[in-house]
Amino acid sequence: MQTTHDPYQLAAQEDRCSPSTKLAILATLRASGARAFQSVVHDLSISGFSAASINRMHEGRLCWLTLPGLESLQAQVVWWDNCIVGCAFTELLSPIVHHNILQRYSNTGIYRSSC
Repeated sequence: MQTTHDPYQLAAQEDRCSPSTKLAILATLRASGARAFQSVVHDLSISGFSAASINRMHEGRLCWLTLPGLESLQAQVVWWDNCIVGCAFTELLSPIVHHNILQRYSNTGIYRSSC
C-alpha cells in the first residue's frame, strides 16, 4: 500500500469522500497543447470538477478550466469516460471562491440535481 504525505493529495482524497455539487456551468476547457473548447461543468468541488469533453483526454494530462468571471484554473486529468472528463485542480479552489460559484449557479435555474 502506497502512502502519501503531500497535503494536497491528502485533502483531495478526503474531499472525494464528500458529495460533489451537481451543476451545469458553461465554461472553456483547454488541454495542454490543444485548442480551447466550450464545455459544461457537471460538478465542482474544492479539489476538482467533471465536465463534458467530446475529445478523449488522457490521464495525467494538464488542462485549464475557465469559468465565467474567473481566471483559468490549472488541473490534471484523473479520468475520462464516455465524453466526460474528471480533473483534479493543481491547487485547491479557495472555499470562498467555491461557495461564491455554488451560490451564483445554484440560484439561476441552471442548477441540476443529477447528471
